[in-house]
Amino acid sequence: MTKTFHRGDHVEWNSEAGRVRGVILKKVTTEYNYKGYIHHASKDDPQYLIQSEKSEHVAIHKGAALKLLNPRAKKRSPARKKSRRAIS
Repeated sequence: MTKTFHRGDHVEWNSEAGRVRGVILKKVTTEYNYKGYIHHASKDDPQYLIQSEKSEHVAIHKGAALKLLNPRAKKRSPARKKSRRAIS
């Protein structure tokens, strides 16, 4: 069974330069011509257009090559930290 991802998911994949992180832009379920190469995607075996967080390079990969990352925890604002200290 293939992994299913959605637009906006943060994922990680292995490239020649090492691990890369990015955001899914689009789920592709039909043959897709990208950079002169036809990617054979289907509803049963979709591929995903992903934009790298660092370089903003766009790549296309199968779901099996991707790893879903946990959403990052939101950091508290400095003002909130100060107010908590004042209460203690």
